[in-house]
Parts: sequence; structure tokens; C-alpha cells
Amino acid sequence: MVRTQVYLTKIECNALAALAEATGKKQSELIREAVDRFIEQSSLKRRDRVLDRAAGMWADRTDLPDFRALRTEWDRFPLTRHVDTPAGSSPATGGARPIQ
Repeated sequence: MVRTQVYLTKIECNALAALAEATGKKQSELIREAVDRFIEQSSLKRRDRVLDRAAGMWADRTDLPDFRALRTEWDRFPLTRHVDTPAGSSPATGGARPIQ
């Protein structure tokens, strides 16, 4: 670990001391936990910002294949629509039937 110095306001110092006493943890441990949580939260926000910027980046491209058509070729089962299960039908199918 690396030793560092942090300046806290009197209110922050008192609250940290009270929290340390209530949890039975050292103040330094609470500070490390808070820093770790802040770093993790900041990393997730950064990831979300990157994904938001990337979303739709190929939307206007005309040289790409129709991905929906390609995906339907990969489907193992035809697209189904669920309807009320008729009496005597198999519960395993849930009353699903292919869309016409």
C-alpha cells in the first residue's frame, strides 16, 4: 500500500470517526472502501458513455447486408405467435403456432 494524506472537513472527520466506531472498522479501511467504490462507479459510467457513443454508428451505412434477414436464416425454429392453448393441446408448446 501507498501512504497518502487526505484533508477532511471537521464534519467529514466526525462522521468518519462515528462510522468507524459503529462498524468496528478503521477509518483508513472505510476510506479505501469508499475510494474503491468511487473508482468502480466511475468506470461503469465511462463504459456506458462509450457504449452510448457507439450505438447506431452504422445506422446510415448502405453497404451492409440486411442483418434481420441473416438472423432469420440462423433461427432453429420458425417465429411463433402465442395464442390461448386449445383444450387437449400439449402444454409443452404453450399453444404456439407458426405465424402465417
